[in-house]
Amino acid sequence: MGAPMAANLVKAGLPVTGYDPVTTAPPGVVTAASAVEAVRGADVVVTMLPSGSHVLDCYREIVPETTPGTLFVDCSTIDVADARTAAGLATSAGHLAVDAPVSGGVVGAEAATLTFMVGGSAKAFAAAEPYLSQLGARSVHCGESGAGQAAKICNNMILGVSMIAVAEAFVLGEKLGLSHQALFDVASTASGQCWALTTNCPVPGPVPSSPANRDYAGGFAGGLMLKDLRLAQAAARSEGVSAQLGRHAAELYEEFVGHDGPGRDFSAIITAVRDGLLDKDTA
Repeated sequence: MGAPMAANLVKAGLPVTGYDPVTTAPPGVVTAASAVEAVRGADVVVTMLPSGSHVLDCYREIVPETTPGTLFVDCSTIDVADARTAAGLATSAGHLAVDAPVSGGVVGAEAATLTFMVGGSAKAFAAAEPYLSQLGARSVHCGESGAGQAAKICNNMILGVSMIAVAEAFVLGEKLGLSHQALFDVASTASGQCWALTTNCPVPGPVPSSPANRDYAGGFAGGLMLKDLRLAQAAARSEGVSAQLGRHAAELYEEFVGHDGPGRDFSAIITAVRDGLLDKDTA
């Protein structure tokens, strides 16, 4: 996600210095030897990291190396409490900070059509929005620090549940003799319409840009969906919300990732449904 986002900032004419121990920087991005080197002299620092512990470790390392007034934008999807702690590390040092997790996957990152769910002060959001507008189609100020993460995990709980429903419907349609196109043509214009169907359709054909047409390569990895569903369940438990469908979706994605691995797009769960790999009672 970070690489295509950085590429879009370069396309917008902004100077970008990046650090990633794994991914090769896209053209136009100056590569730094460390995170500390990357942030020195920066007006804006954007992070996209796997977990809350990574974000906190990174902030503890880089915040002291930046000039007061720097804008910190964390686009990772992490626990709400960790997001608030990270923002506190930045603001206590005189910086502005927002948590700004994204929706739209790799396709959205490449096309700059992401939606950002933003938590932070009104001043920090106003400072971040011009940069986010170069990376996505919409930015929503959801509230104070941590609110962006809260919106993200709620959104992805909806997405995880709906993708399983769409996958099950297509497999049932196959058994009943429906073509994929026929079911898509009906459901996409009827009450079954949803993003999991019309944008990330789990079968090849009806939506040519969906990862199903590339053997589920790219897109939003199943392992990341499992991570987000677990974050949603942890939040639900802490707030006393039962979230039974979200819990069952997390269990099914855990089964799927255990069989398939974490790398393919989350819509590939249809292959596990079709093969009967999720038939055992996980409730």
